[in-house]
Amino acid sequence: MHGLRELAEGTPPERERYIDLLRALAIVIVVLGHWTVIVVTGGADDLDGFSALEVLPWGRPITWLLQVMPVFFLVGGFANAASLTSRTRGGGGAGDWLLDRSARLVPPTTVLLVTLAAAALVARLAGVDPVQVGRAVWLASLPLWFLLVYLVVVFLTPLMHRLHRRVGLVVPLVLVGLVAAGDVVRLVFDASAPQLGNYLFAWLAVHQIGFAWQDGTLPVRPRVAVPLLVGGAAVAVLLTMAGPYPVSMVDVPGTSFRNLSPPTLALLALATAQLGLVLLLRDAGSRWLRRLGPWMAVIAVNSVILTVLLWHMSAFVLVAGAVYTFGLFPLPEPPGRTGAWLLWKPPWLVLLLLVLAALVAVVGGIEQRGAVSSRSPWTPRALGRPGPRTLATSVGYTACVLGLLGLAAGPVERGALGLPAAALAVFLFGAAVLRAARGERGRRQTGTSKAS
Repeated sequence: MHGLRELAEGTPPERERYIDLLRALAIVIVVLGHWTVIVVTGGADDLDGFSALEVLPWGRPITWLLQVMPVFFLVGGFANAASLTSRTRGGGGAGDWLLDRSARLVPPTTVLLVTLAAAALVARLAGVDPVQVGRAVWLASLPLWFLLVYLVVVFLTPLMHRLHRRVGLVVPLVLVGLVAAGDVVRLVFDASAPQLGNYLFAWLAVHQIGFAWQDGTLPVRPRVAVPLLVGGAAVAVLLTMAGPYPVSMVDVPGTSFRNLSPPTLALLALATAQLGLVLLLRDAGSRWLRRLGPWMAVIAVNSVILTVLLWHMSAFVLVAGAVYTFGLFPLPEPPGRTGAWLLWKPPWLVLLLLVLAALVAVVGGIEQRGAVSSRSPWTPRALGRPGPRTLATSVGYTACVLGLLGLAAGPVERGALGLPAAALAVFLFGAAVLRAARGERGRRQTGTSKAS
């Protein structure tokens, strides 16, 4: 607590604390939303489950409040633009900036994947049903979809930031047009492949708006915020009530057209309304964060924010297994869709919070140490030169992205490791390359510091 107070009191006055608050709120809402919407059932043979949105149609409009991933990508754009600008003004390069970003994102993900693979192997050796093991690992690895897209967005940040400096808000407008084109092809020709690009185009568009907020291209004023809020909400209502888009802003199993996977124009309309709202509340939020207590809480959450996101579904799997095995709470029999399970959600959430807190206490330090580059014993000296190091960074990011894509898109039953072995190997190779590049850069920086 003393160290946390020192960090809070030593925060530079120019830091945009409101951005940190938005990031923390977005991830907390994502975690609570996932935990609330998934309902576990327990039959005589094994566990199963379903989405509450399948049986509670009245809950689908509530997803407009719970779908906050646009806020996270908006905040990511602001933070990435600020750190990249600071690095380049100080004489650093975009390649080393990417290495620093990988230090925060990749090691915690590596620990999660290795842990899941080891746990799956142990469970298989203990005779657990392979289908149950595969289902558990699949559920625990759901956050990898988010990380996959975010890694791509981070890797493209230097290029996209240069485009932003040249043509400004033209870039997100073009990206929104591409999202709309993908939707039209899907709706008119019933072809889903062209819409897959929306996974990237939509989140890049929101990320670009974060650039505009950071450098003042997007003014933080009520005369800008109110039209965004009202206009975005109106378009979202029009597209979902009179148009072809579903009301739910999160995926509902069994539906053929969704707003999240991949993102649609309706989701971007909601993102516009959310942008207006967060801009409108910015001054009030910033004043509140000048108080030491709230700011300390925001710092604490942000110090383990990726760990919370990565491990919250692992906590769910652990609690579901314990509830089923030891009978902690009554589980509805399949299909279990009468609604009685609603009464047991509060104790579920309490237990989930306790288990997640324990997991964060064990592995959260990995994320906190992410800013410190670790040396690799086999680091080639050639990576000390900017050219080879930049190439290694590109190779490492590409391998991590391809590996995560294979892991996220793989089948539910995934072999002895619970994960596609080839995809896991590709990701671990990319993580090792990035670690080697960071280690050699750290060695060179240390040598330069001693010489001076």
